[in-house]
Amino acid sequence: MARRETCSYSGRMHSGTADLDLRKLRVLRELAERGTVSAVAEALHLTPSAVSQQLSALARETGVRLLEPAGRRVRLTGAARVLLRHADELFARLERVQADLAAFQDGASGEVRVTAFSSAITGLVLPALRELRETSPGLALTLCESEVPGAYTGLVHGETDLVIAVVAPGDPPADDARFARVSLLADPLDVMLHADHPRAKERALDLADLVDEVWVTGSSGSCSKLTATACASVGYAPRVVHRADEWTTVFGLVEAGLGISLVPRLVTSRIAAPPPGERGVVIRELTGAPPMRHITVFVRNGAERAPHIAAVLDALTRQAERVRGGRPLSVVAGGA
Repeated sequence: MARRETCSYSGRMHSGTADLDLRKLRVLRELAERGTVSAVAEALHLTPSAVSQQLSALARETGVRLLEPAGRRVRLTGAARVLLRHADELFARLERVQADLAAFQDGASGEVRVTAFSSAITGLVLPALRELRETSPGLALTLCESEVPGAYTGLVHGETDLVIAVVAPGDPPADDARFARVSLLADPLDVMLHADHPRAKERALDLADLVDEVWVTGSSGSCSKLTATACASVGYAPRVVHRADEWTTVFGLVEAGLGISLVPRLVTSRIAAPPPGERGVVIRELTGAPPMRHITVFVRNGAERAPHIAAVLDALTRQAERVRGGRPLSVVAGGA
């Protein structure tokens, strides 16, 4: 069966008396978000003139004035904002139409583009992909390793189909009508110590007792923020001396005895234990409620009903259930 191309926002939809071109409506929404015609042109890979022409054409189609001058720029009129209140619903309707058409076929083939962060790819996406090779051999997955928030823009523009992200401040709110979302995993963070650390033999550690430690965290990202927030909750700021964004580097720094770190179980569960007698690192749980990474899949609203996307979501959900039921390793090889 020929591969079905994933559709982006295009085409026309009849709404009331206006025959709306959703491509032009998308341009108007981009203007509302970005503020200037030049910024919209850059985001959509158009010329400013083309953006202005599409907005003028949309005004003619709707029969209302959409823009008004504001100094050297333009701003949206009240009528434009009324139109935009319905835009996300219209886009979701189009996605549902496309999903229902796909369901009319066998749904066993298609391309699904997945954007995710590194440990989600190794711990969730790749095991799901191996399962899908058996259950849906006609399904093609394309992976892209990326951090948000840029991934959300790609999702809106139809450049990717699924975004797996750690929910964080600044992400789209729960009531954002552009997206449907599926919660996959609450991924706890544990403490990683050198194997010869004085507290390495303890079964669990209290975060408050680590106030005098040297820390290794990322330069950015969810884990560095979670580390700062968790330490602040017990009354101190971690003394961060080393920063590394690759987990292999973090493991190496801890194995060298240069600090301790908080590490998600989704990361440590993918690492094999070292051979007997080999120096390495140990992982210890935190007492009380540990900090969590809440891992969620974002999809364009309505597209989750498409059979090929639903198949991937189901496989990811099953893998997340397996991870939740698994036992984390207590000893891992440094720098692996």
